[in-house]
Amino acid sequence: MSSEPRESRLNNLLSAFLASRSPDTPPAEDLRASDADRERVIAALTDAVTDGRLTHPEHEERVELAYAARTLGDLATLTADLLPPEEQPVRMDGRPLTAFFRNESRGGRWVVPSHVPVTSLGGRVTMDLCEALLQSRRVVVQLAVMAGTVTLIVPEGVRIVTGPSARVGSVRNEVRLPPGATGHAPDAPVIELAGFVFGGKVVAKSPRRPRKGLFRRD
Repeated sequence: MSSEPRESRLNNLLSAFLASRSPDTPPAEDLRASDADRERVIAALTDAVTDGRLTHPEHEERVELAYAARTLGDLATLTADLLPPEEQPVRMDGRPLTAFFRNESRGGRWVVPSHVPVTSLGGRVTMDLCEALLQSRRVVVQLAVMAGTVTLIVPEGVRIVTGPSARVGSVRNEVRLPPGATGHAPDAPVIELAGFVFGGKVVAKSPRRPRKGLFRRD
């Protein structure tokens, strides 16, 4: 009898079932970095020098490199030895999201590939795209969900569609249009649901808008 854990064997089987070629997209490492990306990395470097993980000369050197960085790959190397993958200020984790009777989430500043496999067996998966960088204007979420819940948190105006061959019985689309908009913009990003959902559901929603105080000074 194989000594491979049961969960690992099931994960491998489902991953093989979901495997498919993704459209050609530029590697995440080659995407251009923004000023906000540089500031995120510099903030992580500042924390590292504060608690002693970096010396002051190392900090100064890496901050200079951060300001000069042109791509996300250039930035990622500066914090790779300081934080675990899930805490990196800029994440380029293209691994599938998998939840077997547990919760799994991905959010913050992460690069979203054009094809994202999501597997849930009695678990909850949350994908927060509000600060994410999309490699493609159309992202296919390939679902393999049994008795689980997948929650997509997306900016206002993002379109949620179900693929023609998808078997997704329960989809609750609560994504709002931007204030004043009467319809989706022609170039709005699209999240396409593919695969299957049995005995579970998909919920797509926008983040809560900031609440205005009763007494506010301009």
